[in-house]
Amino acid sequence: MLPMFKPVHWKSFPQKFFIAQIGFAIYGLAIALIIQADLGTGPWAVLAVALADLTGTTPGTMVVLTGLLVLVGAISMKEQIGWGTVGNILFIGPWLDFFLIFIPSLKGNLVYQIVGLLISIGLTGIATGVYISVNAGAGPRDSLMMAISRISGRSVQLSRAVIEVLVVLVGWLLKGPVGIGTLMFALLIGPAVQGSFRIFKVKLPNSEEEGS
Repeated sequence: MLPMFKPVHWKSFPQKFFIAQIGFAIYGLAIALIIQADLGTGPWAVLAVALADLTGTTPGTMVVLTGLLVLVGAISMKEQIGWGTVGNILFIGPWLDFFLIFIPSLKGNLVYQIVGLLISIGLTGIATGVYISVNAGAGPRDSLMMAISRISGRSVQLSRAVIEVLVVLVGWLLKGPVGIGTLMFALLIGPAVQGSFRIFKVKLPNSEEEGS
C-alpha cells in the first residue's frame, strides 16, 4: 500500500519548486486570459468564477478554496498526494488574481476573444507539461479523479468526464461563464497537453502522476 504522501527529495526540491512555480504562474495566466476572453472557460474556472460572483470574492480565492475541498475529498478516499498537490492549490489562485489585474477584458472584439481563448488553451498545455515534469504529485482535481476511478473501478477518462460535466453543470446553474469556449477547451486541451509533452520531451514516471 502506498503512503499517503509522496516522499520529498530535499536535495532537488529547490530546483523542482522553482520549475513548478513557473508552471503555476503559467496556469494562472492561462485561466486569467480565458476568463477575460469571455467566450466560456474550462470546467473548474466556470465554477470558480460563479462562486466568486456569488460571494463577492475573487476567482483566485475560489480556485484555492475549491482546491482545498477537492483535496479533502481525495485524501478521504486515501489517494496519495505530494508537495506539488498542495502547491497547486496555494499558488495558482494568487497567480490568477495577479494576472487579472493586468489583463483587460477582451469582450466586444471577437477576433481578440478567439485569439485569447486559443492562447489560453496553449498556455494550459505548456503549464501542464512544466508542472508534471517535476513529478511532485498530481493536482487536487486529478487526485480526486484517480481516487474515484480506483474506488469505482471505472476508467480514469470516464471518471474525469463525469466530474467535469458535473462541475460545468453546477457552475452553469450558478451563472458561471459557460459558452463556446468551454466546448473548445474540452476539445483542444488534450492535443495541447500532448503537444507540450512532445515539445518539452516530458516523460511521465507513471500514469498515476499525471495532472494539475
